Amino acid sequence: MDVQNLYHSAKNLYRARVNYKELLKELVGSRQLIKAIAYVVKSDTAEEAAFFDALKKSGLELRSKDLQVYPGGMKKADWDVGMAVDAIRMSNLLDVIILVTGDGDFVPLVEHLKWGAGRTVEVAAFGRSASGKIKETADEFIDLEKLPKVLLKK
Repeated sequence: MDVQNLYHSAKNLYRARVNYKELLKELVGSRQLIKAIAYVVKSDTAEEAAFFDALKKSGLELRSKDLQVYPGGMKKADWDVGMAVDAIRMSNLLDVIILVTGDGDFVPLVEHLKWGAGRTVEVAAFGRSASGKIKETADEFIDLEKLPKVLLKK
């Protein structure tokens, strides 16, 4: 799960928060969950620790990295390479890989997992902000907006 992508999409598009426990339950369904990873960026804010604890309690394993601040104030925080490496590394243990991100940068990863590794790849994201190309490339696109209880209105 690309937590930054989900968090900001929910906040900006829907003025809501994501119910990560419900999201995980909806995505897994009756299948066996092998591993669920949430990729987060630490920015050392007061509410961050509580948010990360809630993610862990939802059944997610956290991978975190520090927010990078460059001279001039530009900030960068993404997990694209880390998510891709983990997905490829784990692909031989899985039948289905669910990428929770709408970021079109993951299209080459989806293509590799499908055609190179022979895996089923589902992509879950908010339809209004997801890349059209990633929607087309995935074996299945799951629009999070249409899943009940995933969005918690503020």
